Amino acid sequence: MATAASVPVCTITIEQPDEASTRLSLSGRLESGNAARVIEDVLSRLATHPPLRLDVNLERIHYFDDYGSLVLQEIRHFVESRKAAFQLINVPEHVESILSLVDFHHQDYLPTNSKKKPISIFVRMGEAVIIQLDTFKYMTSFLGSVSICLVHGVLHPRSIRWGDTIVYMQKTGVDAVPIVALISFLLGLIMAFVSSMQLEQFGAGIYVASLVALSMVSEFGPIITAIIVAGRSGSAYAAEIGTMQISEEIDALFTMGFQPTLFLAIPRLIAAVIVVPVLTLFSDVFAILGGLVVSSTMLDLTVGTYITQTLEALTLFELMWGLMKSAVFAVLIALVGCLRGFQVRGGASEVGNAATSAVVSSIFLIILFDSIFAVIRSYW
Repeated sequence: MATAASVPVCTITIEQPDEASTRLSLSGRLESGNAARVIEDVLSRLATHPPLRLDVNLERIHYFDDYGSLVLQEIRHFVESRKAAFQLINVPEHVESILSLVDFHHQDYLPTNSKKKPISIFVRMGEAVIIQLDTFKYMTSFLGSVSICLVHGVLHPRSIRWGDTIVYMQKTGVDAVPIVALISFLLGLIMAFVSSMQLEQFGAGIYVASLVALSMVSEFGPIITAIIVAGRSGSAYAAEIGTMQISEEIDALFTMGFQPTLFLAIPRLIAAVIVVPVLTLFSDVFAILGGLVVSSTMLDLTVGTYITQTLEALTLFELMWGLMKSAVFAVLIALVGCLRGFQVRGGASEVGNAATSAVVSSIFLIILFDSIFAVIRSYW
């Protein structure tokens, strides 16, 4: 009795009735369990004595499946590649039905291990240009849609989903306070520690307070906060919208008459613009506290002296400049996150790619626009 692990039997007989022809007789079962062994055995025998014409006799095959057709296909290719003739003879009805089903008699041989031709550098450059043009086209369309929806929201405030906006404000702002506070505190502490070692040599340790306050309020506070929000919320925006894109929820919104940009992007954009400047204020405060810790312990400055020096160094313009930058960064983060989410096509892996792309693109734009602001500030 055959067991589940036994190999199905297929008897192979090769005869040569005359010098011009060779007959290959297969009997038994020709199926998935023995297809590889039969191919190897038959081809090794035929390679020893290449035929001028091969007749394959299938009269005694009592079981045949689609793997059997693959065996015959390999044998036919081997024979025809050597300019010999190939023919099936005495084909039973059940075998012929399988061969007809897979269209054996009209099949072309496609080698599985064929090497792909190297793609030309010009083809790659062309594909890259086309992809970038498509991205630019989609980005322009998305920005136009956001602008129209913002105008519509101003004219019809009830069309904006304020409940969702508040939820996104909590996720983007309130939930980010601990990590923003911790990183900003440590950054202020490090800046004060490093600068104090240099300024003390000139007896100017009191200016540590000015350095920390000015650098954080006008530069590092908005950037650090924006990078944290891009990593937390920008990626979340892309992942959420991308998942909806894959599950065809956005198509369902279109079908029900909703505008996806107004429904999904505008609440996230409004939430980011409101909470990121507030987070920047928290960042400034905690960084100044970090500088206070270093100044009071290493420079023997009193708390009152440090706070007084900080207030003298800061101006309302510096504060508003930093908040304006953080609002622009918030717009960039929200737009890029939503854009990458709407661009998702394909499977679940594309959601991860969209989230990664959203973070990288947001950080790049944050640094780019900060450089632009620095140039503008130098001519102000």
